[in-house]
Order: sequence, then C-alpha cells, then structure tokens
Amino acid sequence: MKTLIRNATVLTMDKEMHIYSPGYVLTVDETIKELGYESAALPDADEVIDAGGGIVLPGFINTHCHVPMMPFRSLGDDCPDRLRRFLFPLENEAMTKKLVKLSSRYGISEMLLAGVTAFTDMYYYEEEVAKACEELGIRGVLGETVIGQKTCDSEEPYGGLGLAEAFIKEWKGHELVTPIIAPHATNTNSPQMLKKAYDIAEKYDTLCTLHASEMDYELTYFQEKYGRTPIEFLEATGVLGSRLLAAHCIHLTKEDIRLLAAGRVSVSHCIGSNTKAGKGVAPVRELLEAGIPVGLGTDGASSGNTLDLFMQMRLFASFHKTVNHDRSVFPAKEIVRLATCEGAKALHMEKTVGSLEPGKKADIILVETDSVNMFPCYDPYSALVYSANPSNVDTVLVNGRILVRGKKLRHADLRCIREELDDAMGAFRRAAEKWRFN
Repeated sequence: MKTLIRNATVLTMDKEMHIYSPGYVLTVDETIKELGYESAALPDADEVIDAGGGIVLPGFINTHCHVPMMPFRSLGDDCPDRLRRFLFPLENEAMTKKLVKLSSRYGISEMLLAGVTAFTDMYYYEEEVAKACEELGIRGVLGETVIGQKTCDSEEPYGGLGLAEAFIKEWKGHELVTPIIAPHATNTNSPQMLKKAYDIAEKYDTLCTLHASEMDYELTYFQEKYGRTPIEFLEATGVLGSRLLAAHCIHLTKEDIRLLAAGRVSVSHCIGSNTKAGKGVAPVRELLEAGIPVGLGTDGASSGNTLDLFMQMRLFASFHKTVNHDRSVFPAKEIVRLATCEGAKALHMEKTVGSLEPGKKADIILVETDSVNMFPCYDPYSALVYSANPSNVDTVLVNGRILVRGKKLRHADLRCIREELDDAMGAFRRAAEKWRFN
C-alpha cells in the first residue's frame, strides 16, 4: 500500500530540522519511503492525501500516562492528598478488567484524534491496554504496575511483579506493543522490589518506568529515613540506569541531575498535571543541558484531565518562560522536538519513530491550517505550540495505516466506544460518590 501526502509544510524533525514547503511524504506499507519538495512529477500512490497547505510532522509521543483512568476525569480535582485519600481506595473498590478495557479504548481514541501516535502507560490489567492498542492501531509502551499494596488486579502486595513478567513474555516482539515494567514510585516499593523490577527489565531487554521526585512528602520520607533524595536512593538501590524512564522529576538537586545524566536515565515531563497539583516545575532546562533525554507526558485523565500534547506544549512554554524569566527560552521549535523526536529518544525508539526520514515507521500526522485559529501561519512551529489544539488534527497514520481522516476515526466508532464505557461505569460512579466526600 502506497500513500502520498502532498501540498504540505513538512516538518521532518530530523537532526537538521529540514522543512519542505510545499512538500510531500510517500509511505510504502508501514515505512516512510521518500519525502522532499513537491515537484510536477510526484510518485504514484494507491491513496493520495491533499494536505491543503497544512502542517505534516511526526506523530506526538506521550511519554507518561495512565490511559485506563478515564472514569476518574473531573473527580476530586481539588482534593488535597488525592492519591492516598481518594484514588487508591477508589481503584481498589471499583476498577475492573472490563472497565480497564473500555477505558483504554476511549483514551486511545482521544489520543489518536489529538495526533498522539505512541504512548507510555502504567496501570493494572495491562494486557487489556495492549489489546486495545492492537485493536485501534496505536503504538503502546505498556507497563504493569508493581506496588507494595493490594490492587484491583492483585490481592497480594507486589503481585504486579509476576504479572509484569508474564505480560512482557506474552507481548515482547509485537509490532505495536512494547511491554515494559512499571514499579509505581520510589516510596511505594521497597528497595528490594525496585531492584527486582529493574532486573526484570534487564532480563527481557526492555524499559522500567516509575514516578520519582514528584511529591513533597516523598522528599521528606527519604531524607528522614535514608538521609538521601529519592534520586540518590534510586542510585544506591541500583536502578538508576539507562533502562529507567523517570516520570515527573520535579524536585531535583544539582547532584540529582548529575546522577541522572551519569546513569543515562530518561525523564518524562508532565507539566500539566504537575502545575495543576501545585507541585512545581521541573528543571527541564538543566536536564537538557546535562544531556538527559526529556519527553512530554500528560499523566492520567485524573491528574491532567486531557491526553493531548498540544495542551502540554502550550503549558510548557508558559511555565518555563515564566520560571526562567525569559521570553526567548525554549522557542517553539524546541518544544515541538520534545513532543516528537525527543520523546522517541526518551523511549529508546529514536531509530524507528519520532522524525520523518526514509526507512522509519510511518507515524505521521497532518494538522490543518484552514480553521479560524490557524490563520495566519508565519511559523509552523509557533502555530503548533501557541495556536493549535486537537480539533486541528485532520489525519493520523500509525505504522503506515490511516487511523484518522477528516478528523474522525477511520476504523472505529467513537460514539459506540463512549456509550460502552458509559454503560459500564455504573458501579464506579456509585463508589466515586462515597469516596469523593471522605
């Protein structure tokens, strides 16, 4: 199958940041075959997409989320200490395998319609998330949660350890799904279990992801118990290595940053959920200066409320320019890199996705520029960061397959997906009413 996208401003996001305008991209099956400036003689194709002068670029990569948590959206948004008082109890009482399946289908649909072509997930019943990725055609880097307490899919604390290893064995080598392991956080796992989780990642040549240096009480806990920061604790535990993707990393010392760089750790920066919760702004400028790969993440729908990276890019610009007191810091071009090629690097996927280059996988999005909010468009990078939103995503390809066209899912019915989830949420809603007011 040959697909030609033409009449576009093509942002390759390659090392040289090539732009072709007017430009074209030709895909053959799942791979990008060629791209460049448009001429009178364009290559033949089975399907031709006229971009209408819109912006074509690599699909966005969401490096941290909890996609099955769609039922939690708009619940307890302003509740203090929400994780322990509200989220954990409600998960254990009301989250089920079926709800994870239906929620994953809905969340993935939201991401596809917003131009997200790959995402990293941490949750329970992760095999259901994998099946949803397979069904809807998105690229997923998926980790079963390991945590030192009873969960909705394990009666025993740390039951996720065995579930994660079985999940990795079953899905390793899949075309779209990359199975990983996901110990929940520095302070919700013992040092021994954190090391066991990381050892599983090493055994199966995959990634390990966790929350780190996110909470104020997390810092206090490690200082009082170990006399260390959470990052220093991870280094002493033996898990601060190149397989680690650390989410949040808000509260970092200079020594923490040095250790992250020395360990070749990657970081997922979740500016939306971090600032919504009043936790702070991670020192991304310093992380990048230290050579640490940083990608953007939305967190779950309970924490950040949206799974799109347009919101994250805009918030990133506003907060980091404010924190640095510098309008010129992080120009739009650099922020789009964080949402695409730098996200791929954080997931160790830069050889296959994250930029538009011959031989790479055809994960491509088209952002139209005809809508009222997109005119005029002097700088395509600025338009993406400061003007665009998910409603401007017209077309999405993952692995060469067209999944969104004309702003609609091509192979699934969003209304049916939503109705099925809505119908299944009765017990969850009743439980939520009880926990919401505790």
